[in-house]
Amino acid sequence: MFIDRIKIFVQGGNGGNGCVSFRREKYVPRGGPNGGNGGHGGDVVIMASSELYTLIDQKYHQHYLAKRGVHGKGKDMRGRNGEDVLVKVPAGTMVYDFETNDLIADLTKDGEQLIVAHGGRGGRGNAAFATSVNRAPQNAQPGEKGESQWLLLELKLLADVGVIGLPNAGKSTLLSSVSAARPKIADYPFTTLNPNLGVASYGKDKSFIMADIPGLIEGAHEGKGLGFQFLRHVERTSVLLHLVDISDGATVPPVEAFETINRELSLYNTDLSEKFQVVAGTKTDAMTSDDRLRELSTYCKRKRLKFFPISAATGAGVKEVMNCLGKAVEKNRQKAEKAEGNSEQIKDL
Repeated sequence: MFIDRIKIFVQGGNGGNGCVSFRREKYVPRGGPNGGNGGHGGDVVIMASSELYTLIDQKYHQHYLAKRGVHGKGKDMRGRNGEDVLVKVPAGTMVYDFETNDLIADLTKDGEQLIVAHGGRGGRGNAAFATSVNRAPQNAQPGEKGESQWLLLELKLLADVGVIGLPNAGKSTLLSSVSAARPKIADYPFTTLNPNLGVASYGKDKSFIMADIPGLIEGAHEGKGLGFQFLRHVERTSVLLHLVDISDGATVPPVEAFETINRELSLYNTDLSEKFQVVAGTKTDAMTSDDRLRELSTYCKRKRLKFFPISAATGAGVKEVMNCLGKAVEKNRQKAEKAEGNSEQIKDL
């Protein structure tokens, strides 16, 4: 099951109470205070993991409570700190304050951590209150309460290439032919109900991550179809592979199909329609006439878009389009690394 949006409750552990205690030893009838401090409460920590691709764990475990600190004891014994709770989420998870909808953090790197609920500090024992005036304090501090809050976790998949197109354009078929992903495939719209990730190879020992984005139709930005749920997954991709059905069975003219999807991307987020796109006319094995192919090819040439006629079923043209995507991904990775390097240099100044 693919879950990309979930509400969770987090609470840090309470601090342990300080202890009121006095030395009781033979020949020392009036020993001084020796009450130890309480231990600190545990924190709730969210950590991004590149091994996870869904928030399914949080669907069945929505409350995360860290352990409280152990109370202080006599003989100046400090209580043990409470254990932290580690919540693992997929890299690409955005953490929001549920009440205010403010973004707290965007966890995009593997191993990146964020404390979302601090544990309370342990209370001080009476030994900490001894002074020259008050040598036998009878008071100790209670532990502080841990922080608590409701959070909204929202996942945006971290993929290099987003595969887009109208339902039944061949997105899942292509993904299954170039990677080990095995999405459900059938000859009817909305077969794919969740995004699918696959690692596609190209060139010599090179690869990139592809995400099949389902449910895009006209009106997707307003919630029609399934697109509104998944359009945000396109935002992190650096390249878009736009599939257009040019077979005899296509129900929408190719140029209209292309422009419909691009319009939805633009209405959802203007930056999406400006991403680098590669266009592929799909299902060429099911063509008896090349009218649709010529129409889309001419349109792409006029728009200066990379265009490839392909058939995922026979493999025709697939290698060429994968190599084109791979080169585009490499170029974007180099740009990102350069920008990150410049950012680090500025920090060092």
